[in-house]
Amino acid sequence: QVQLVESGGGLVQAGGSLRLSCAASGSFFSINDMGWYRQAPGKQRELVATITSGGSTNYADSVKGRFTISRDNPKNTVYLQMNSLKPEDTAVYFCNAGVRTTSSLRVYAYWGRGTQVTVSS
Repeated sequence: QVQLVESGGGLVQAGGSLRLSCAASGSFFSINDMGWYRQAPGKQRELVATITSGGSTNYADSVKGRFTISRDNPKNTVYLQMNSLKPEDTAVYFCNAGVRTTSSLRVYAYWGRGTQVTVSS
């Protein structure tokens, strides 16, 4: 079983910064892509940023230049540094990982439970 546990959310004023972390634990062979998604009240979950095991990144246009995703492969941890936060960044942020649980090529998607980020104006 694989678990993803997020931390680092909270309340911050507009223009402030937060750093989210997500650590994967359990029994697995390897982790492929990792990423962050968010869901605001009444809206669908949307992609924020993703990172491959090799370090290639992808960002939503709304966060480019403000957010930075990174990962520590030996620690099975992904980070999201969020700067210049805006009220519209308020959402529950979810960690996602594509995990190979065995040496086969099949990849399973796992999700964390989410961490609340609230940006006040």
